[in-house]
Amino acid sequence: MTERELLELWNKNRQHIVLSQLGPIFLLIVTVALIMLGLIAAPPVVKWAALGILLASGILGALVQYSSATEAMAIAADLAEVKNPSRLSRQAVASAKWLNVVRFVTPTIFILIFLLLAAVLVVG
Repeated sequence: MTERELLELWNKNRQHIVLSQLGPIFLLIVTVALIMLGLIAAPPVVKWAALGILLASGILGALVQYSSATEAMAIAADLAEVKNPSRLSRQAVASAKWLNVVRFVTPTIFILIFLLLAAVLVVG
């Protein structure tokens, strides 16, 4: 692959990471708003459904983030082997180590928020 093709893939993976966060963030905001407005204090089935939706969207979002970050790290490794790389390629290679935040820290934060919301919904 050419350097340009690798950079296009790099940017596509970064876009996937950003987009994969939108769904879970939206659902978390809506859930918190519903809790604060007292609208989710409904039958247990509604609470469990809300938790299931949050969990499913969070898991799918985390999987997309993990796989996109892992692919971006592989792309960065390929970019590191380009002869006479551009500054952009060198920057992509240098910043690839931060993709571990996307792979591990972001899902950990989701789990903590999910557990907190679960406690609020279940305990009441």
